[in-house]
Amino acid sequence: MELITSDQRDELFATFERDAFHLELRDDYHVANEDDPFRRWLSGNPDDGTWQRPWLSRIRQATQSGRTVRRVRVVTEPLTDFIRWEHVVTDANQEAGEDIRWLPRHRVPAAIQWPLHGNDWWLFDDRLLAVGHLRKDGSVMGSELIDDPHVVSTCAELRDQLWSIATPHTQYSPV
Repeated sequence: MELITSDQRDELFATFERDAFHLELRDDYHVANEDDPFRRWLSGNPDDGTWQRPWLSRIRQATQSGRTVRRVRVVTEPLTDFIRWEHVVTDANQEAGEDIRWLPRHRVPAAIQWPLHGNDWWLFDDRLLAVGHLRKDGSVMGSELIDDPHVVSTCAELRDQLWSIATPHTQYSPV
C-alpha cells in the first residue's frame, strides 16, 4: 500500500470541485502540530490559534469559492480530553466555513459497518478517497488514495446517512 503525506493530501483541497467530507472515528489523535496546543489547553493556558492558521486558510479558500467542506466526528461519551479540546477549537473551523457535526457513538445505527477497516477518510467530490492510516498511538502514517467506484459509493452512502443523524456543532453540548 502506497501512502501520501499529510501535506500531499492537503493539496487535494486546491483541486476538488464541489464537496470535501471527512469522517473521524477516533477519540484521540496525535498530530504533531496539535500536541503542544492540546497540552497547553490541558494546563489551562489560552491558545492563540497560530497552529491552525494554515488549515483555516485552506478551508476559507475552498468555501469562499463556493465549495463545501464538511466533517462528522463520531465520538464516545463521555468525551475524552482530546475530543473536548477539539470541540473548543472547532469554532474557528466553523468560522472559516467548515461545517462540522458530532455523532455520539451510542447513536450510530447498529447495522452500520465501517468501511476501510474503520479508518478515518476524506471523500472528495464523490470520486476520490484519502484514507488515513494511523499508528496505534494516533500519530499519522499517511493517506492511501482510493478511487474504486464501489468503495467510493459505499463511503458516499455512509456519509449521507451519518450526516443526516449527526448534530450540528452549534447544537452539540459535550458530555
